[in-house]
Amino acid sequence: MSATRVFVARLAGCSVFDPAGDRVGKVRDVIVVYRKSDAPSVVGLLVEIPGKRRVFLSIGRVTSIGSGQIITTGLINLRRFEQRGGEVRVIAELLGRRMMFRDGSGEATIEDVAIEESAPAEWSVGDLFLRRPATTPFGKGATVFATWDQVREKNAPGESQSAEQLIATYSDLRPADLANTLLDLPEERRLEVAEELPDERLADALEEMPEQEQVELISQLDDERAAEVLDQMEPDDAADLIAQLSAEKGEALLQLMQPEEAEDVRFLLSYDPETAGGLMTTEPIIVSADATVAEGLALIRRHELAPALGAAICVTLPPYEPPTGRFLGMVHFQRMLRYPPHERLGTILDQGLEPVTPETSAAEVSRRLASYDLVSLPVVDDKHRLVGVVTIDDVLDYLLPDDWRSSDDDRPPVTDSTTPTATIATRARRTPYGSR
Repeated sequence: MSATRVFVARLAGCSVFDPAGDRVGKVRDVIVVYRKSDAPSVVGLLVEIPGKRRVFLSIGRVTSIGSGQIITTGLINLRRFEQRGGEVRVIAELLGRRMMFRDGSGEATIEDVAIEESAPAEWSVGDLFLRRPATTPFGKGATVFATWDQVREKNAPGESQSAEQLIATYSDLRPADLANTLLDLPEERRLEVAEELPDERLADALEEMPEQEQVELISQLDDERAAEVLDQMEPDDAADLIAQLSAEKGEALLQLMQPEEAEDVRFLLSYDPETAGGLMTTEPIIVSADATVAEGLALIRRHELAPALGAAICVTLPPYEPPTGRFLGMVHFQRMLRYPPHERLGTILDQGLEPVTPETSAAEVSRRLASYDLVSLPVVDDKHRLVGVVTIDDVLDYLLPDDWRSSDDDRPPVTDSTTPTATIATRARRTPYGSR
């Protein structure tokens, strides 16, 4: 049954289905247009379909909104969404906007927006859920509902709005989804949100963006903030990004980064990008041969660890930071599960796994990973010291075409049941540092 009133923040992430019950995608935003005297009118939904493509779904093609799902007539135009003049995205642009009460009782910030159905397939903005300023330095202000005609915008035209509420709405998005969402925002709004995002969160999103957008966004940040974000990125991703900048800009950022992080990035930049050294990451899990299975399993449980890096543990002689002491071998997590917690990792090494050198070609690394069904491959120098590991995601980034993140072939309208399957995509491939 269709609801006649629904809050937009609750729509974000809701599934969209065709009449046959097949899932088409999920809601990412609601599009409205302002009217002279009445509340803004809803013209459609921004829907993410398989392949991370954002498309426009006209409100006239929505037959039901309710119970956490949207039902459509079955017809969707698959051309990528482009925001038109006069259109406003509720989540991206209205949430966080400061409003003044027309009765002179002060100001408040929009935290959510209700849309209401006035007639079949006709929706408009209803109540606004607002929060007044805090009365104490450590508290939150009171919340209140108001209709559109009871308030007016406080900000002058073109003045940026608070990004706090928008960021809260994006808090549960995965890095790839956050990256796509940021790229969908108007340029000024994108920078505003990027400025407010925590360093680690912005770093995660940057790692998922295409080369051009990475460079544009990092270049808009001041150098100190950009360096802080680069510190939070995986060294190989940071190296890829810095290599796309001018030599002068890249060096300036490296000078501002934490010395240990900058050292890792410089180390990776010294290798040809199409070799194991150019693909590897310098932050695998490294332990001594005396470490136990219980200790190894505890290390791979860390929330911040990438799944590919958690698939195996490297065992070396001291020191345990790349370049390590002599590389002894790897232990895959499935092998650890077959032994008691007190078993020492040095006794259960994978003896058949041959490491590669930094000069090994990316093509050879790909062949070995595929031939032996591996998730990661150790990289050692001429003294058999571990310098890093190449993971399967590094190799996929290398193998896939450069434009996979922005694949955008236009297609005619089709029924929901023929929505295209997901497209695979890649990180920017870097050129040798300083070659520009």
